[in-house]
Amino acid sequence: MSAKLYKEIDKDILVAIPNPSKEAYEIKIKIPEFTFLGVKQQPDFAQVYLTFYPKKSIIELKSLKQYVYHLRDITVSYERLINIFYDHLIEVYEPERLRIVMICNPRGGISSKCTIDSDWKIRGGEEKFKDWMHSSSEDNWNVVM
Repeated sequence: MSAKLYKEIDKDILVAIPNPSKEAYEIKIKIPEFTFLGVKQQPDFAQVYLTFYPKKSIIELKSLKQYVYHLRDITVSYERLINIFYDHLIEVYEPERLRIVMICNPRGGISSKCTIDSDWKIRGGEEKFKDWMHSSSEDNWNVVM
């Protein structure tokens, strides 16, 4: 099977289901085996953490698994992938808030951590949650080399 380029990432795999509650709540999702092909078509591995505040819909986890599995033969950089993933989740689910943290395994002795939060003003947010403005344990991440 030949590798596909990032433009072939299919957001239509993601399925929204109705939110069973009208009350505010937070959903946290961990994707411990997030795999894709780096720009040199070498396998890249990451752990992805989603923080999701639903409005009208929630993430169907089966479709999220299928979407993530679909990325395994996609050639893309970390930076482009987190932005595409974010855009797809925002478009499909229209959450109150979405935060994505992608911690990439070391390659060549270097690890990377990419983060996007819809609360950021630069992302169109109102900066009303502001928990990302403070140093937290989330930023004390380890990678074993």
